[in-house]
Amino acid sequence: MTTTTLPIPRAAATSSPQVFRALLRTLGLLKRVMEPHFTTCGVSGPQWAILRTLYDVEAAGEGDVRLSDLGNRLLVRPPSVTGIVRRLRQMGLLDVTASAVDQRAKTVALTDAGRHLVESFSDRHAAHVDEVFSGLSPLERDELLRLLTRMGHHLEDLAGRVATPRGGRA
Repeated sequence: MTTTTLPIPRAAATSSPQVFRALLRTLGLLKRVMEPHFTTCGVSGPQWAILRTLYDVEAAGEGDVRLSDLGNRLLVRPPSVTGIVRRLRQMGLLDVTASAVDQRAKTVALTDAGRHLVESFSDRHAAHVDEVFSGLSPLERDELLRLLTRMGHHLEDLAGRVATPRGGRA
């Protein structure tokens, strides 16, 4: 069943609220397209993000990944990371151990099953992502990446200001 969404009304001049609504709408549609894709391999989008991140870290030879570092890499709050990791561990896709450096910290690593899942799903995932972006030309994709990167840097600056108290001390 195809569900249509309501278009965002055009303003006489593009306004920040209009752009914001368009971005939220696009993110919602992206989630709608991606969620069924991830379920074909038995995980959710956030679970895939953790598996893929650990796979990439492993491939780069970066060593152990602390649970807190994983959350920071993915911009996910610690309770959410803990819940996702717990589920992936129950599924046999991750191992969680005490850090060799700090026994209070937990490190996370792929199991053979987790590694196999990433390797067996990566090509299908890449093809699906290509399909998602097939509505844009290569030049439009480059421009979108440029704009998203610029906006990301701006949001990082804003987030840093929000996290720093008015007195200027972190």
